[in-house]
Formats: sequence, C-alpha cells, structure tokens
Amino acid sequence: MFHMQVDTTTQNIEKAFLQNNPKLLYSLFSSKNHISFSLPEPISFSDQLTDQQAYFFFKKIFSSFSTLEFYSENPTMDFEGANYIHKARWSFKDKKTRDLHVFHIFFYLVGASQSENSNQRNKWKITEIKAENR
Repeated sequence: MFHMQVDTTTQNIEKAFLQNNPKLLYSLFSSKNHISFSLPEPISFSDQLTDQQAYFFFKKIFSSFSTLEFYSENPTMDFEGANYIHKARWSFKDKKTRDLHVFHIFFYLVGASQSENSNQRNKWKITEIKAENR
C-alpha cells in the first residue's frame, strides 16, 4: 500500500504534465512549506514559491510550452522511507519559437502530514522541483 501511494502521486505528476494541467500539480504542492525550483533555459527560474505562486508559475509554463512527452526514467528511490525523488524525462516545445527542449526533471516528495492532507487522496507532497538539460 505504501508503494501504491507513491505510484499514485507520480502518476498524477505525469498526468499533469501530459495534460498541461497546473491544477493537478497544485494538489500535490505543500500548503505549509515553500516549494523550491531550479529550472534551466529556456525557463530559467530558481526560487522558492508558495503553493499558489507555484500554481500560477506552472500555468504560465504550460501556456508557453507544450509537453510532447513525459515519462519516468527510473523507479522512485526510497530515502529512509519518508522521502522520495521521482526522476522523469520531459520533452516540450516552445509555442512561440517552436524549439524543442528535453529536461531531466526531479521531484522531491515528502510524506504529507495528516492535517495538511485530510482528504487522504495525496499522501505525498512536492517540496522541490529541479531540472537539467538533457
């Protein structure tokens, strides 16, 4: 059951990118802590955002870039049972220039607290997103 909950979260991340849907990601952001971002060109962004700011940030990303593919590159790694790093490959097209880009993107997931996650749908929260050009 523990692994299934992580799988559900990573499937929701994949679905959010494939559908260019920031609302799906918003449900995975922690409302108690800032989310750290470090994304290279062409997005070029490094900062910490609240869950609401992160929603609008991804709304802007998905309006400027169209996802072509998004898939996990390795199984989720366990670090002491409470934290996970999900690695994926994300290829996308700039809607203005039509340039193609490929990132290795990493999502740092932590177990959500009971108070933060009263609906029990998403037991894991994204606290950090980093990427590197492939």
